Parts: sequence; C-alpha cells; structure tokens
Amino acid sequence: MKRWRGKWWLALCCALGLAYAGTAGAGRILVPVHGYLGGSSAWQQSGVLPVLEQAGWRVAGNWRSTPSGVRLEPVGPPAGEFAIYTVDLPSTAPLMEQARVLGGMLGAIAQRHPTDTVDLVGHSAGGVVARLALVNYGAGTVTRLITIAAPHLGTERAWQALEATDDSGLFGGIKRWFVERKVGDDVYRTVRSSRGVLADLSPPVPGNLLYWLNARPHPEIAYVGVVRGAAIGMPGDQVVPAPSQDLRRVPALSGRAGIQVVAGDHQLSRQDGLLLSQLVSKPAKTAATGSK
Repeated sequence: MKRWRGKWWLALCCALGLAYAGTAGAGRILVPVHGYLGGSSAWQQSGVLPVLEQAGWRVAGNWRSTPSGVRLEPVGPPAGEFAIYTVDLPSTAPLMEQARVLGGMLGAIAQRHPTDTVDLVGHSAGGVVARLALVNYGAGTVTRLITIAAPHLGTERAWQALEATDDSGLFGGIKRWFVERKVGDDVYRTVRSSRGVLADLSPPVPGNLLYWLNARPHPEIAYVGVVRGAAIGMPGDQVVPAPSQDLRRVPALSGRAGIQVVAGDHQLSRQDGLLLSQLVSKPAKTAATGSK
C-alpha cells in the first residue's frame, strides 16, 4: 500500500508540474550544474532527470569544454518548448575556471535560444559555480538560480581536506604516508589536485573567494536555496551545514532570496526532481513566494 501511495504521489506531482509548465509559455530551458567530483550523469543516475522528463521536460543535449571552446553534444531531436541542457565542468579546477566555462556555455545557449528563459540549477559546489558565473558574466537569459545543498558560506570539510593533504614541513612526508594509507593513493591524489577548488570552498574570510563573491552585486533575478534538514534548526547534511546552504545569509542577497527546507542527505535524489518540477513550474518572479 505504501509503495502504491508513493507512486500515486509521484504521478500527481509530475502531472501538476506538466500542467504548470504548460501554462507558463514556451521557451523554457533548464540547466543543471553538477558539484565537486561530479558530472552531468549525476542528474540521471540520481533520478532527477527521469522525474523532470515525466513532468514534460526533455534533455536536448550536453555541453562540454574543449580546447577550442564549449561544444554541444545533442541528444535526440532538437530542443522543444521545455528543454534541459546538462553540462560537464572541470570539477577539480578552481571555481573561477569552472565559472568561466559555465559562462561560455550559458552564452552559447543564449545564442541558440535568444528568446527563451533559463532556470539555472546548481548542486553542492555547482551552486556556487553558477552564482559566480552570474556575478562575473551577467544573467543574460537566466531568470532564476536554484541551488541544492550548496556551500554558499563554505564548509569545514574543505578545510579538513586541505589540512589532510598538506605535506609541507618537517614531518610532511610521514603525514602523507599515513593519510595515503588511510584513504588510498587515488583519493589522495584526487584531493591533492583539487586544492584550488577546496580553498575556494573554505568558509569566507578576508582575501578568499567566498568572502569576495558574497559581497559582490548579484543580478536581479530570482534566487532559491534548497536546504537539507527536516527543519531550519537541523544541522543540514554531513558535508555542508544548513546555515551555509541558506542563500538568505549571503550578504549580497539579503532580503532577495528564498529557501525550501527538505529532508535528505547531501546527494541528489528523485525527491529533488519532484521539488524542481514544482519550483520551475512557477514564474521566476514568484519563485520565492511561500518559501520558508
């Protein structure tokens, strides 16, 4: 009975999402941005894209970065009225580089669809990358940013990773040997190669990226932060504390952002697809209405 009720609820939410999208007008584009060590496949594997497809959206292609610029890999027929473009960013690169690549992709999408509006969705570090791209390159055709479990105020996990892979000093070699033995060579090398992005995701202090970004003027679009936790007093997930996920706490967005508090861990899930299908069905200017 519980399984049947769950399927019924999923079908109802998807039907409502399709109904809302159908009345919002043509030319809607959704661009989901993955997080650290992720890729475009994360949205499919987590079940987010299948839920959105049930709500009437269709994946039109995937954008990749090449030495000569960004490139679109089409998927199936040309984009329809409600199109999704996934992206693959260099997720271990510093955030400024990731934002530069994403900015190029958003510019290319705007050229292909000059009259369409874009909902930009970022999970985890992808939410910060998306916000940085908007600040650096402007909103263009983007009318709304939705972030999911994003470390807008940083995460101590980044500090911990930097400290664990700092092999400088007299006993650095011994420390490295112990850490490599505990986590494995591959993980250690991956984290070592990610020190730039990890520094960018550290809590804001004068001189670092988040301190600079959070004080910069942000485009006049709608901002919605999805915060993990059964209630706002909950600690969030094991990677990013709830206050850091709250866009309202970003100084530049004070009084301008809304939030949606949901239960769950840091990873994406089908539940995120249900929430997104509801959020993007509403006009961007009212997206924060009723948020907690």
